[in-house]
Amino acid sequence: MGDPLAIFGYWLHLGAAVFWIGGIAFILLIAIPASKSVPGNDSGLIMGEIAGRFGPLANWCILLLIVTGILMTGLAARYSGVMHQDNNWTIVLLVKLALVSAMVGIHFFRGLVLGRMIARVESGAGKSSLQKLSLNLVKVNLALGSAILLLSGALSYLS
Repeated sequence: MGDPLAIFGYWLHLGAAVFWIGGIAFILLIAIPASKSVPGNDSGLIMGEIAGRFGPLANWCILLLIVTGILMTGLAARYSGVMHQDNNWTIVLLVKLALVSAMVGIHFFRGLVLGRMIARVESGAGKSSLQKLSLNLVKVNLALGSAILLLSGALSYLS
């Protein structure tokens, strides 16, 4: 059946991935469209509240994904080190890690840099342009997250 600690690690890893990527999908496909039906400035307030609650939880998921990902890689029988790219499993893992790095980078860029830039801009075209960029980066992260899930399935198949 496997080592209970390893099973728990896989469960934590999958749960964190589901929460982070599922949260992004919820925000893009449900929360944003629903908030547009709210009159006045309340739409922005609702989305600000959602983002304020989801952001810290997403950060914890990222930390959990990194820790459990390192542990699971170390436990994987097919893993022989990143310098040994002699099998498809390692190559797929490296592609997955590159996409994860991009996704994490986008997440923290939006939260630490772009969010502050948007807050500093008073209003007008500049603010609207930055908000559109932020929304597009969320869409990119959803696409990256979906690709990462596909690669995770490939890794399971190749094991």
